[in-house]
Amino acid sequence: MSGRTEGPPPGAPLYGPYLTIGLQLAVTVVAFFFLGRWLDGKFGTDPWLMLAGLAVGVTGGLTAFLKSALALGREEDREAADRKKESGGESEK
Repeated sequence: MSGRTEGPPPGAPLYGPYLTIGLQLAVTVVAFFFLGRWLDGKFGTDPWLMLAGLAVGVTGGLTAFLKSALALGREEDREAADRKKESGGESEK
């Protein structure tokens, strides 16, 4: 046994979820871009489906990104309020 504890120390910032939503945005945009490009080659509609795919990817990716970022922010605010209550930093009226 090495004496090491599992997980980050208490109060340490967790960046994983934020990195994940950024990666999700990038993958969504790129995937829809290439889907549109592939469909353009299949149907001979150069460059319209590629541009449509890019627009759908950006719109969908940003929507998912913002929803996830706002949810993570609310979760952090809740956790900070809980920590503040546990430490006795909030006075009751």
